Amino acid sequence: MRHFEVIGEIRNIETIAIGHGIRDLVILEKRFGKANWRKLKGFATVRLEDGTVTEAEVHWYEAHGIGKRWIKIKRYP
Repeated sequence: MRHFEVIGEIRNIETIAIGHGIRDLVILEKRFGKANWRKLKGFATVRLEDGTVTEAEVHWYEAHGIGKRWIKIKRYP
């Protein structure tokens, strides 16, 4: 697994799945609790493990009262 840090804000946020449209919903609910889960995507400046700073498309899951979970880089534009 590649480790990275989001620097600044995530921009152009879009919801890409809600509730039962999320493939990992059962895992999310077992691990973090039942909630109104959403899968989102956006663009952010990230610092990679080796110190490189670049723009990337990031995806994550989010629920009210729980916050962002499992943020991952999907693509480098």
